Amino acid sequence: MSDHTTQAASAAGAADADLTRLTAVEMADRLAAGTLTSVELTQAHLDRIERLDPTVHAFLLVDAEGALATAREVDAARAAGEELPRLAGVPVAVKDIACTQGLTTTAGSRMLEDFVPPYDATIVTRLRDARMPILGKTNMDEFAMGSSTEHSAFGPTRNPWDLDRIPGGSGGGSSAAVAAYLAPLAIGSDTGGSIRQPAAVTGTVGTKPTYGAVSRYGIIALASSLDQIGPCARTVADAALLHEVIAGHDPMDSTSVDAPVPDVVGAAGTTDLAGLRVGVVREISGSDQGFQPGVQARFEEALDALRDLGAEITEVSCPHFAYAMAAYYLILPSEASSNLARYDAMRYGLRVTPDGSPSAEQVMGASRDAGFGDEVKRRIILGTYALSSGYYDAYYGQAQKVRTLIARDFEAAFDQVDVLVSPTSPTTAFRIGDKTEDPMAMYLNDIATIPANLAGVPGMSVPSGTADEDGLPTGLQVLAPAMQDQRLYAVGAALEARLRERQGGYVIEQAPEIEVRA
Repeated sequence: MSDHTTQAASAAGAADADLTRLTAVEMADRLAAGTLTSVELTQAHLDRIERLDPTVHAFLLVDAEGALATAREVDAARAAGEELPRLAGVPVAVKDIACTQGLTTTAGSRMLEDFVPPYDATIVTRLRDARMPILGKTNMDEFAMGSSTEHSAFGPTRNPWDLDRIPGGSGGGSSAAVAAYLAPLAIGSDTGGSIRQPAAVTGTVGTKPTYGAVSRYGIIALASSLDQIGPCARTVADAALLHEVIAGHDPMDSTSVDAPVPDVVGAAGTTDLAGLRVGVVREISGSDQGFQPGVQARFEEALDALRDLGAEITEVSCPHFAYAMAAYYLILPSEASSNLARYDAMRYGLRVTPDGSPSAEQVMGASRDAGFGDEVKRRIILGTYALSSGYYDAYYGQAQKVRTLIARDFEAAFDQVDVLVSPTSPTTAFRIGDKTEDPMAMYLNDIATIPANLAGVPGMSVPSGTADEDGLPTGLQVLAPAMQDQRLYAVGAALEARLRERQGGYVIEQAPEIEVRA
């Protein structure tokens, strides 16, 4: 990169830095006070996306026109004295697994490369009702199958902390967008850790709400009994505000929980954890479980901080967590096989027609061969086998029994403690390409996050500092009983504040400024 280009990039970065570095809470406060307009704020993010996203590749689609139109409407409404939602005018990015009317929705797959939904997912409707400009759709592992965003049909996303490393997955686009200050908030989906693991390796906050607490209507399904939508942010308070926007009962989703949304925003103001019982899960922490030394060191420091805040730390055992990954990788592929059967080239999706006079089966086969990537094919084959006659009881049926045992482990643990904690990911971000040839090594990245999805309980990853050996972010995972999501935010907010005090600033101040690659 030339000196002139470097100087121009630095100047552009300085121009948008003041606005894009604000938290979502600060943005909302300035918008409400009239010292900032949504157009200014949205344009600053769009300018940063234009400058940096060719390097990061967090977005698959940027809707500048739509975002600015919403921003202008918000500014006009505010000028007219209209009462607006708290996050009105604050931009947001949406993982490309959520249907957006009039905007391409691909789920990171060639199979849906040209799919333009005729309707919005419920969460997108709620973002629009909150008057939040939608910046665009973020990159992801194809059909949310992956832990690195390397399995996107449209190329990998890069971690803003080190552009040669992964940003986690499957929601690496959303986590990278937030970490790189391309968006203050983003939507992710979590089937086995796809919000929390990316948050851990990018130094951001990510929440998987209780299963059914956020509508899945309009979300392209991977594994319907595991999938959950949640917020990605840079602070716990920011995540709470977005959580509040998207949560709540939806009659369009048969699995939606008809119950009040927990007071997550109020909980995000917690500073004292006196009397809180915190359980350390023996089976998903410790160097003997394969956790990187720097990850384990930051975890131990976070436990010390929780003690300082008044929490009582106890070790608990969840013995069936040891079988969680095996059960998950039978349940998920089985449900994926069923859900992805709809992409048959007859009703919708990519259609490839072989030469000659091909049969329907030949068209279907050619279309699926061209439309699905290797990881998707691998999981469809595994799931179809597990569901086949003669094997269903031995594989899928047994996995569901293990799932029940894991849920009972959670119940027993929550009889003893209020929340459970562990490292979020066993390692910091690995280099792009390091694990693509070894699916099992990739799957192990979700060893700590999978149990929550199997049981349907909520989980959050909070930044816990950087590992000594590589200077890359680590995360602490907090788990709570179903529909007690506010406990995540109480622990996360108090821990976030205490770690900032200890380290003389933010737990993770910011990702190093990104080099604009030619």
